[in-house]
Amino acid sequence: MSENVTLKIDNREVSVPKGTTVLEAARGMGIDIPTLCYMNLEDLCVKNAPASCRLCVVEVKGRRNLAPSCATRCENGMEVRTNTMRVLNARRTVMELILSDHPSDCLVCAKSGNCELQAAAIKLGIREIPFQGARSEYRVDLSPSIRRDMSKCVYCRRCETMCNEVQSVGALGAANRGFGAIVSPAFDLDLKDTECTFCGQCVAVCPVGALTEIDHTERLLRDLAAPGKTVIVQTAPAVRAALGEEFGLEPGTSVTGKMVAALRRLGFAKVFDTDFAADLTIMEEGTELLGRLNAFLGGDKEVKLPIITSCCPGWVNFYEKQFPDLLEYPSTARSPQQMFGSVAKTYWAEKMGIRREDLVVVSVMPCVAKKFECEREEFKTDGDPDVNYSITTRELAALIKRANIDFPQLPDEDFDAPLGESTGAGVIFGASGGVMEAALRTAYELQTGRTLDSVDFKQVRGMEGLKEATIEVNGVEVRVAVAHTLGNARRLMEALRAGECPYHAIEVMACPGGCIGGGGQPLHHGDSRRLKARAEALYAEDSGKRLRKSHENPYIIALYEEFMGKPMSEKAHHLLHTCYFNRGKEFVEQ
Repeated sequence: MSENVTLKIDNREVSVPKGTTVLEAARGMGIDIPTLCYMNLEDLCVKNAPASCRLCVVEVKGRRNLAPSCATRCENGMEVRTNTMRVLNARRTVMELILSDHPSDCLVCAKSGNCELQAAAIKLGIREIPFQGARSEYRVDLSPSIRRDMSKCVYCRRCETMCNEVQSVGALGAANRGFGAIVSPAFDLDLKDTECTFCGQCVAVCPVGALTEIDHTERLLRDLAAPGKTVIVQTAPAVRAALGEEFGLEPGTSVTGKMVAALRRLGFAKVFDTDFAADLTIMEEGTELLGRLNAFLGGDKEVKLPIITSCCPGWVNFYEKQFPDLLEYPSTARSPQQMFGSVAKTYWAEKMGIRREDLVVVSVMPCVAKKFECEREEFKTDGDPDVNYSITTRELAALIKRANIDFPQLPDEDFDAPLGESTGAGVIFGASGGVMEAALRTAYELQTGRTLDSVDFKQVRGMEGLKEATIEVNGVEVRVAVAHTLGNARRLMEALRAGECPYHAIEVMACPGGCIGGGGQPLHHGDSRRLKARAEALYAEDSGKRLRKSHENPYIIALYEEFMGKPMSEKAHHLLHTCYFNRGKEFVEQ
């Protein structure tokens, strides 16, 4: 049982576990102390409290100086005041100094209305900036996925913590001192020339507009208005579990039908579901898993096990750059986004009589790395991308609001057939463990010829960073592992590199909780309850589906009968599979 300490905050007595910070204790009492640098990611085993912004200072009786509440631990008998004139004036001065070196382009900033600096300035009553002087100026770094404008950086270092401690990528770090201090890649390289995976978690935690996703909404509006263009859209499973939050709905509210209705009203010719392609991914990846597993059990010691999922582009970028010696282990199956684009621009376009050059495929994704994935050369035909571009959940929400669509009042509508039909297995791709569970449902039945008594593999669900399970298949114990966040994935990859990985299959998602916590989702600020609610929405939709196994999707069956032949066929290999590149070697040689 943990030891408690008792203290007073604003003359109110409170008892909290030993080790609690004053900030945490105050917030638990409903006292809102402003912060910029503080970030609580306790469920990811990270607490970021560098005490660098000093907005959260409080007065502690007996101490001469004001104390940063985010880094000050509660003690027995402590008396804290959060609202004295000394405290309020200090916070105001700190904010004025920060704003004196910050652009005043709030009207056109991507974070306007959702900026923590802006909100804190309003709360502190800032109406003028008395300090005038030199301003920091930096070039804007535009990667395929992320816009980095360090002139807006407030040096909170949240992005650095996320990149280094949670994701273990190491693309960002503190540089210089004093007025020139900045968070940037080494040698001020562009993000595209670094270890950056474009997972977008730095974007998700940035309190200001220093890090934002590349916005494709204007491009989309031009395409929707272009004569002769057929513009279709696919929506990822995790989007439906989070989009409603942007319209005031409770976290975990599934808005599938309203999302479809909104997309039709925006002008898309067809509204399809990436879940269809998730079912297709399971057919290819599951067949590949069984092929490798059976070869291994048959005595082929050269076969590469464990097979590792390849649905997450942030994860793909990570192992291409940091584990290029292990590129034979991931499945060659493309991600559902890219499988959909390939099928849409071949099978579906041919059925509809639409020329490839007249078809625009757009995806709505919870992910920032998907923007980069669209631009990979291996996913283009004669320069034309299979998926033209991707927008995030946040971008879609902004577009719906811009179009004056009353989202909560929309009727529920269904996806278009055939590329909008899916099973429950496709839906759960959005949560950590979902890809593995979907694969196990199909692989078990295809391998054994028996129907599962229960399709719920709850062993691989949940918010634990690393999960493992053993599934008995025809007398063989198949060991699987599931990881979310790249820091946890690194542990598995280093074990594999050392020859100490006992698993047959591994699933990795780059973001906290999987796609539900993607870098393009409504901001969750590390709130695990919000992420769990989103996951529960996906599992609820899965359980309500008539079909819950990918190999039972009649439209997937028809696709193979009419076009692909069978999983892992020559045509399927050409359209649905890919290869990987040693980007780590290229990085070193630059």
